[in-house]
Amino acid sequence: MKGLVTLITGGASGLGLACAKRFSQQGARVIICDLPSSKGKDVVQKWDAISHTSSQELDLQADKLAAPQNFRVNKKNTDEKNTSTSIIDNSPNDQNNQGQGPMFFPADVTNEQQIQDMFTQIKQKYGRLDAVLNCAGIGVAFRTYNINKRSMHSLDDFKRVLNVNVAGTFNVIRWACHIMADNQPDSQGQRGVIINTASVAAYEGQIGQVAYAASKGAIVSMTLPLARDLSNMGVRVCAIAPGVFHTPMLASLPAKVRTLLGNMVPFPPRLGNSDDYAHLAQAILENPYLNGEVIRLDGALRMPP
Repeated sequence: MKGLVTLITGGASGLGLACAKRFSQQGARVIICDLPSSKGKDVVQKWDAISHTSSQELDLQADKLAAPQNFRVNKKNTDEKNTSTSIIDNSPNDQNNQGQGPMFFPADVTNEQQIQDMFTQIKQKYGRLDAVLNCAGIGVAFRTYNINKRSMHSLDDFKRVLNVNVAGTFNVIRWACHIMADNQPDSQGQRGVIINTASVAAYEGQIGQVAYAASKGAIVSMTLPLARDLSNMGVRVCAIAPGVFHTPMLASLPAKVRTLLGNMVPFPPRLGNSDDYAHLAQAILENPYLNGEVIRLDGALRMPP
Protein backbone atom coordinates (compact mmCIF):
# COMPACT_ATOMS: atom_id res chain seq x y z
CA MET A 1 0.00 0.00 0.00
CA LYS A 2 2.87 2.38 0.70
CA GLY A 3 2.99 5.18 -1.84
CA LEU A 4 -0.06 4.06 -3.83
CA VAL A 5 -2.23 6.86 -5.19
CA THR A 6 -5.81 5.88 -4.32
CA LEU A 7 -9.14 7.51 -5.17
CA ILE A 8 -12.21 6.81 -3.01
CA THR A 9 -15.64 7.99 -4.14
CA GLY A 10 -18.16 8.52 -1.37
CA GLY A 11 -15.13 8.87 0.86
CA ALA A 12 -16.45 11.56 3.21
CA SER A 13 -18.37 9.11 5.40
CA GLY A 14 -19.25 5.48 6.05
CA LEU A 15 -17.37 2.73 4.25
CA GLY A 16 -15.46 5.17 2.07
CA LEU A 17 -14.17 7.16 5.04
CA ALA A 18 -13.04 3.95 6.77
CA CYS A 19 -11.08 3.02 3.64
CA ALA A 20 -9.52 6.47 3.47
CA LYS A 21 -8.40 6.13 7.07
CA ARG A 22 -6.97 2.61 6.69
CA PHE A 23 -5.26 3.32 3.36
CA SER A 24 -3.63 6.45 4.76
CA GLN A 25 -2.40 4.55 7.81
CA GLN A 26 -0.85 1.99 5.46
CA GLY A 27 1.11 4.69 3.67
CA ALA A 28 -1.11 5.36 0.65
CA ARG A 29 -1.90 8.77 -0.78
CA VAL A 30 -5.67 9.21 -0.50
CA ILE A 31 -7.97 11.29 -2.68
CA ILE A 32 -11.58 11.64 -1.53
CA CYS A 33 -14.35 12.39 -4.02
CA ASP A 34 -17.78 13.26 -2.67
CA LEU A 35 -20.60 15.71 -3.27
CA PRO A 36 -19.97 19.40 -2.58
CA SER A 37 -22.70 19.13 0.08
CA SER A 38 -20.86 16.31 1.86
CA LYS A 39 -18.59 16.62 4.87
CA GLY A 40 -15.50 16.16 2.71
CA LYS A 41 -14.04 19.56 3.59
CA ASP A 42 -14.49 18.91 7.31
CA VAL A 43 -12.91 15.47 6.93
CA VAL A 44 -9.63 16.78 5.53
CA GLN A 45 -9.52 19.66 7.99
CA LYS A 46 -10.01 17.32 10.95
CA TRP A 47 -7.97 14.45 9.55
CA ASP A 48 -5.53 14.21 12.46
CA ALA A 49 -8.42 13.64 14.86
CA ILE A 50 -10.20 11.22 12.52
CA SER A 51 -7.07 9.17 11.94
CA HIS A 52 -6.87 8.52 15.70
CA THR A 53 -10.55 7.62 16.03
CA SER A 54 -11.39 3.93 16.23
CA SER A 55 -13.62 2.37 13.58
CA GLN A 56 -16.20 1.59 16.26
CA GLU A 57 -16.33 5.26 17.26
CA LEU A 58 -16.71 6.29 13.63
CA ASP A 59 -19.56 3.80 13.27
CA LEU A 60 -21.27 5.17 16.37
CA GLN A 61 -21.00 8.65 14.90
CA ALA A 62 -22.58 7.32 11.70
CA ASP A 63 -25.47 5.93 13.77
CA LYS A 64 -26.27 9.47 14.89
CA LEU A 65 -26.63 10.67 11.31
CA ALA A 66 -29.99 10.32 9.63
CA ALA A 67 -29.85 10.18 5.83
CA PRO A 68 -26.90 12.58 5.38
CA GLN A 69 -26.56 14.62 2.21
CA ASN A 70 -23.73 12.64 0.67
CA PHE A 71 -26.01 9.61 0.41
CA ARG A 72 -28.77 11.56 -1.24
CA VAL A 73 -28.91 12.92 -4.75
CA ASN A 74 -30.88 16.10 -5.20
CA LYS A 75 -31.90 17.68 -8.44
CA LYS A 76 -29.47 20.54 -8.07
CA ASN A 77 -26.50 18.20 -7.90
CA THR A 78 -27.53 15.76 -10.61
CA ASP A 79 -28.53 18.41 -13.11
CA GLU A 80 -25.48 20.60 -12.60
CA LYS A 81 -23.48 20.87 -15.81
CA ASN A 82 -20.07 22.15 -16.83
CA THR A 83 -19.08 23.05 -13.29
CA SER A 84 -15.34 22.90 -12.85
CA THR A 85 -14.08 21.19 -9.71
CA SER A 86 -10.93 21.79 -7.78
CA ILE A 87 -9.21 20.72 -4.62
CA ILE A 88 -10.97 22.83 -2.01
CA ASP A 89 -8.92 21.76 0.98
CA ASN A 90 -5.91 19.77 2.06
CA SER A 91 -4.95 18.39 5.41
CA PRO A 92 -2.54 20.53 7.39
CA ASN A 93 0.21 18.10 6.45
CA ASP A 94 2.33 18.23 3.31
CA GLN A 95 0.25 16.37 0.73
CA ASN A 96 3.32 15.25 -1.20
CA ASN A 97 4.26 12.99 1.70
CA GLN A 98 2.70 9.59 1.41
CA GLY A 99 0.34 8.31 4.05
CA GLN A 100 -0.73 11.72 5.34
CA GLY A 101 -4.07 13.48 5.20
CA PRO A 102 -6.31 13.07 2.15
CA MET A 103 -7.22 15.53 -0.55
CA PHE A 104 -10.85 16.32 -1.30
CA PHE A 105 -12.48 16.82 -4.69
CA PRO A 106 -16.11 17.99 -4.60
CA ALA A 107 -17.77 16.20 -7.50
CA ASP A 108 -20.93 14.32 -8.47
CA VAL A 109 -20.04 10.93 -9.95
CA THR A 110 -22.87 11.28 -12.48
CA ASN A 111 -21.57 14.59 -13.83
CA GLU A 112 -19.27 13.96 -16.80
CA GLN A 113 -17.55 17.34 -16.73
CA GLN A 114 -16.89 17.33 -12.98
CA ILE A 115 -15.39 13.83 -13.08
CA GLN A 116 -13.27 14.66 -16.13
CA ASP A 117 -11.97 17.78 -14.39
CA MET A 118 -11.16 15.78 -11.27
CA PHE A 119 -9.09 13.21 -13.15
CA THR A 120 -7.31 15.93 -15.08
CA GLN A 121 -6.19 17.46 -11.79
CA ILE A 122 -5.20 14.05 -10.36
CA LYS A 123 -3.05 13.47 -13.44
CA GLN A 124 -1.44 16.88 -13.13
CA LYS A 125 -0.68 16.55 -9.42
CA TYR A 126 0.30 12.90 -9.07
CA GLY A 127 1.08 11.77 -12.62
CA ARG A 128 -0.64 8.45 -12.00
CA LEU A 129 -3.51 6.66 -10.26
CA ASP A 130 -2.99 3.19 -8.79
CA ALA A 131 -6.36 2.26 -7.29
CA VAL A 132 -10.00 3.33 -7.34
CA LEU A 133 -12.56 2.35 -4.72
CA ASN A 134 -16.15 3.19 -5.67
CA CYS A 135 -18.23 3.66 -2.50
CA ALA A 136 -20.57 6.44 -3.67
CA GLY A 137 -24.17 5.27 -3.72
CA ILE A 138 -27.77 5.94 -2.72
CA GLY A 139 -30.85 3.87 -1.96
CA VAL A 140 -34.61 4.24 -1.69
CA ALA A 141 -37.25 2.01 -0.10
CA PHE A 142 -40.53 1.68 -2.02
CA ARG A 143 -42.69 -1.24 -3.01
CA THR A 144 -43.28 -1.56 -6.73
CA TYR A 145 -46.97 -1.10 -6.00
CA ASN A 146 -48.59 -0.31 -2.65
CA ILE A 147 -52.06 -1.79 -2.77
CA ASN A 148 -53.18 -0.06 0.43
CA LYS A 149 -52.23 3.40 -0.77
CA ARG A 150 -52.90 2.60 -4.43
CA SER A 151 -49.53 4.11 -5.26
CA MET A 152 -46.69 2.92 -7.49
CA HIS A 153 -42.92 3.20 -7.35
CA SER A 154 -41.75 6.47 -8.88
CA LEU A 155 -39.93 5.96 -12.17
CA ASP A 156 -37.76 8.98 -11.39
CA ASP A 157 -36.61 7.38 -8.11
CA PHE A 158 -35.83 4.13 -9.89
CA LYS A 159 -33.78 5.88 -12.57
CA ARG A 160 -32.05 8.08 -10.00
CA VAL A 161 -30.74 5.08 -8.04
CA LEU A 162 -29.48 3.37 -11.20
CA ASN A 163 -27.93 6.59 -12.45
CA VAL A 164 -25.84 7.12 -9.31
CA ASN A 165 -25.01 3.54 -8.40
CA VAL A 166 -24.41 2.15 -11.89
CA ALA A 167 -23.78 4.97 -14.36
CA GLY A 168 -21.86 6.97 -11.75
CA THR A 169 -19.62 4.01 -10.97
CA PHE A 170 -18.96 3.38 -14.65
CA ASN A 171 -18.27 7.06 -15.27
CA VAL A 172 -15.51 7.03 -12.67
CA ILE A 173 -14.07 3.75 -13.96
CA ARG A 174 -13.73 4.87 -17.57
CA TRP A 175 -11.82 8.02 -16.62
CA ALA A 176 -9.67 6.14 -14.12
CA CYS A 177 -8.61 3.74 -16.86
CA HIS A 178 -7.59 6.73 -18.97
CA ILE A 179 -4.93 7.56 -16.35
CA MET A 180 -4.01 3.98 -15.39
CA ALA A 181 -3.18 3.20 -19.00
CA ASP A 182 -0.14 5.49 -18.67
CA ASN A 183 1.10 3.88 -15.44
CA GLN A 184 4.32 1.94 -15.54
CA PRO A 185 3.42 -1.73 -14.93
CA ASP A 186 4.83 -3.49 -11.87
CA SER A 187 6.79 -6.74 -11.95
CA GLN A 188 3.61 -8.69 -12.72
CA GLY A 189 2.41 -6.30 -15.39
CA GLN A 190 -0.21 -4.66 -13.17
CA ARG A 191 -1.09 -1.02 -13.77
CA GLY A 192 -4.01 -0.58 -11.40
CA VAL A 193 -6.87 -1.98 -9.33
CA ILE A 194 -10.56 -1.06 -9.30
CA ILE A 195 -12.88 -2.10 -6.47
CA ASN A 196 -16.62 -1.52 -6.74
CA THR A 197 -19.27 -1.75 -4.03
CA ALA A 198 -22.13 -4.16 -4.62
CA SER A 199 -24.42 -5.50 -1.86
CA VAL A 200 -26.02 -8.71 -0.69
CA ALA A 201 -29.21 -7.04 -1.97
CA ALA A 202 -27.99 -8.07 -5.42
CA TYR A 203 -28.75 -11.66 -4.39
CA GLU A 204 -31.43 -11.35 -1.69
CA GLY A 205 -33.12 -8.02 -2.26
CA GLN A 206 -35.73 -7.31 0.37
CA ILE A 207 -39.21 -5.86 0.08
CA GLY A 208 -38.91 -2.26 -1.09
CA GLN A 209 -35.40 -2.74 -2.51
CA VAL A 210 -36.19 -3.30 -6.17
CA ALA A 211 -34.29 -0.19 -7.34
CA TYR A 212 -31.35 -0.70 -5.00
CA ALA A 213 -31.14 -4.43 -5.72
CA ALA A 214 -31.24 -3.78 -9.46
CA SER A 215 -28.37 -1.30 -9.19
CA LYS A 216 -26.23 -3.60 -7.07
CA GLY A 217 -27.04 -6.56 -9.31
CA ALA A 218 -25.65 -4.49 -12.16
CA ILE A 219 -22.42 -3.92 -10.23
CA VAL A 220 -22.12 -7.69 -9.71
CA SER A 221 -22.73 -8.38 -13.40
CA MET A 222 -20.24 -5.71 -14.50
CA THR A 223 -17.36 -7.19 -12.52
CA LEU A 224 -16.25 -10.00 -14.83
CA PRO A 225 -16.72 -8.09 -18.12
CA LEU A 226 -14.76 -5.16 -16.69
CA ALA A 227 -11.96 -7.48 -15.57
CA ARG A 228 -11.86 -9.02 -19.04
CA ASP A 229 -12.05 -5.65 -20.80
CA LEU A 230 -9.11 -4.29 -18.81
CA SER A 231 -6.98 -7.43 -18.64
CA ASN A 232 -4.85 -6.40 -21.62
CA MET A 233 -3.77 -3.23 -19.82
CA GLY A 234 -3.06 -4.95 -16.51
CA VAL A 235 -5.93 -3.56 -14.44
CA ARG A 236 -7.72 -5.84 -11.99
CA VAL A 237 -11.40 -5.40 -11.10
CA CYS A 238 -13.20 -6.83 -8.07
CA ALA A 239 -16.34 -6.00 -6.13
CA ILE A 240 -17.30 -6.28 -2.48
CA ALA A 241 -20.88 -7.20 -1.57
CA PRO A 242 -21.34 -6.10 2.05
CA GLY A 243 -24.18 -7.28 4.24
CA VAL A 244 -25.64 -5.12 7.01
CA PHE A 245 -23.06 -2.55 8.07
CA HIS A 246 -22.79 0.51 10.28
CA THR A 247 -23.21 3.20 7.62
CA PRO A 248 -25.00 6.55 7.40
CA MET A 249 -27.47 4.90 5.01
CA LEU A 250 -28.40 2.30 7.66
CA ALA A 251 -28.52 5.01 10.32
CA SER A 252 -31.83 6.20 8.89
CA LEU A 253 -33.45 3.01 10.26
CA PRO A 254 -34.76 2.84 13.86
CA ALA A 255 -32.28 1.55 16.46
CA LYS A 256 -34.46 -1.52 17.14
CA VAL A 257 -34.33 -2.46 13.46
CA ARG A 258 -30.55 -2.11 13.35
CA THR A 259 -30.24 -4.31 16.44
CA LEU A 260 -32.53 -6.91 14.88
CA LEU A 261 -30.48 -6.92 11.68
CA GLY A 262 -27.27 -7.40 13.62
CA ASN A 263 -28.72 -10.32 15.57
CA MET A 264 -29.69 -12.03 12.30
CA VAL A 265 -26.02 -12.43 11.32
CA PRO A 266 -24.89 -16.03 12.08
CA PHE A 267 -21.37 -15.10 13.16
CA PRO A 268 -20.21 -12.76 14.40
CA PRO A 269 -23.77 -11.71 15.41
CA ARG A 270 -23.42 -7.98 14.84
CA LEU A 271 -23.56 -5.32 12.19
CA GLY A 272 -20.43 -5.06 10.11
CA ASN A 273 -17.92 -2.42 11.13
CA SER A 274 -16.75 -0.03 8.46
CA ASP A 275 -13.17 -1.18 8.99
CA ASP A 276 -14.22 -4.77 8.15
CA TYR A 277 -14.95 -3.45 4.68
CA ALA A 278 -11.75 -1.41 4.52
CA HIS A 279 -9.70 -4.43 5.62
CA LEU A 280 -11.06 -6.50 2.72
CA ALA A 281 -10.45 -3.66 0.27
CA GLN A 282 -6.82 -3.57 1.39
CA ALA A 283 -6.53 -7.35 0.97
CA ILE A 284 -7.84 -7.09 -2.61
CA LEU A 285 -5.30 -4.41 -3.42
CA GLU A 286 -2.47 -6.47 -1.97
CA ASN A 287 -3.37 -9.83 -3.53
CA PRO A 288 -2.34 -9.74 -7.22
CA TYR A 289 -4.29 -12.87 -8.15
CA LEU A 290 -7.72 -11.61 -7.12
CA ASN A 291 -9.53 -10.51 -10.26
CA GLY A 292 -13.05 -10.60 -11.68
CA GLU A 293 -14.46 -11.68 -8.33
CA VAL A 294 -17.39 -10.49 -6.21
CA ILE A 295 -16.72 -11.17 -2.53
CA ARG A 296 -19.57 -11.31 -0.02
CA LEU A 297 -18.75 -9.75 3.33
CA ASP A 298 -21.74 -10.57 5.50
CA GLY A 299 -20.94 -12.95 8.38
CA ALA A 300 -22.85 -15.73 6.50
CA LEU A 301 -26.05 -13.68 6.50
CA ARG A 302 -28.75 -14.55 3.95
CA MET A 303 -31.42 -11.88 3.95
CA PRO A 304 -35.12 -12.79 4.38
CA PRO A 305 -37.81 -10.96 2.39
